[in-house]
Amino acid sequence: MSNGLTLAVETSCDETSAAVLRGDRDLLAHTIFTQDIHKIYGGVVPEIASREHLRTIDDVIAATLVEAGVTLNEIDLFGVTAGPGLIGALLVGVAWTKAAAWALGKPVVGVHHMEGHLFATELEQPLATPPFVALLVSGGHTLLLWVPAWGEYHLLGETRDDAAGEAFDKAAKLLGLPYPGGPSVDEAANRGDPKKYPLPRPLLARTSRPGDPDYFDFSFSGLKTALRTRIRQIEQSGDLTSEVAHLASSFREAAIEVLVAKTVRAAQLHDCPRIVLGGGVANSLLLRSRLQQMLPEGEVYFPSHRLATDNAAMIARAARFRYSVGERASLDLNARADLPFPGLLRGG
Repeated sequence: MSNGLTLAVETSCDETSAAVLRGDRDLLAHTIFTQDIHKIYGGVVPEIASREHLRTIDDVIAATLVEAGVTLNEIDLFGVTAGPGLIGALLVGVAWTKAAAWALGKPVVGVHHMEGHLFATELEQPLATPPFVALLVSGGHTLLLWVPAWGEYHLLGETRDDAAGEAFDKAAKLLGLPYPGGPSVDEAANRGDPKKYPLPRPLLARTSRPGDPDYFDFSFSGLKTALRTRIRQIEQSGDLTSEVAHLASSFREAAIEVLVAKTVRAAQLHDCPRIVLGGGVANSLLLRSRLQQMLPEGEVYFPSHRLATDNAAMIARAARFRYSVGERASLDLNARADLPFPGLLRGG
């Protein structure tokens, strides 16, 4: 099935997405339906997300097949996000994909959402292949990995509390900025001075050494608390509105500095200047530019805006890899909100 057609479905959170991939990188069609209704509530409401997936999944897949110029009968392999994510949302995609694969007698592969993010960049940049250091930063996860080969993942560090994307969402809410927090904090930060209200850099002690528990791990809860404290101080003495841009800039600067420093540490430890970014926070221009500045002789690869956020194209690519190493899901394939990362080993 070297040039076969893969149809993948992604419904882990609030994007209903489908993609048709021919071979490993020929993306014939890709559709993402984003549920803007969650902006009203300042975050994703799981029950609403599940209902929206049910309402739109048939139309999204049908439109994707039309764009690709293929029929469902021509699909050779089905892939679907099986976890982690919102359990109700995941179940919509898993149920649809299993039913279609069973009806057509075709194989189906369940994909780990974060492994999908690892493959996203490689879809567009063929050189983004192992060995590399990966920084996966999304709304639900922050993972620093050493990847000597596809399917072999060494967990160097992870967040101990809030994920990076979640931290940006919470910071935006504290500052009165709209959801999702990443783009709104970024926009405000571009107008601010990051030095006006300095914030701490959690778990970034200069005395830390490889082997220390906090050398690669992340923590953003304390940074969020420090931001809240600053906001309260300003509200007690004056008007917060004029200071929002400065606070946003300081928060962004602190979060990005930590992400970059830990990633550079990993690259130096493994003597590997190749960095691959994944997840929604990978859209940060500051994150990308700082990594390139810190590793001027290195290679920093990042996905396009469309492939950084949740999407089915990356799931299709990951499904093809899993299929190539002999994986097939049976009809008892189920969604898991806490699905373990396949091939993940702790430590470098």
